[in-house]
Amino acid sequence: MHHTTLPPSSRKVLLILGDGGAMTHKDLVRTSNLAPRTVRYALKKLKENDLIIEKFNFRDARQIIYQCKPQEALEAA
Repeated sequence: MHHTTLPPSSRKVLLILGDGGAMTHKDLVRTSNLAPRTVRYALKKLKENDLIIEKFNFRDARQIIYQCKPQEALEAA
């Protein structure tokens, strides 16, 4: 799946992660000005397309940290 077929919210979240590095869901909601549900949907789509990585947050086990896959993987997508 190419970036152009992603919903606009997913493209926005991907851009933010690309610029800002790893972020939590809460960070993404704040940065994107999108609704929490919209961000969750965007992340789900990005995950389905293998464009992001989920990492366990050791500082706060209730939160997951999301980050872009390495650039080579993104360019191949």
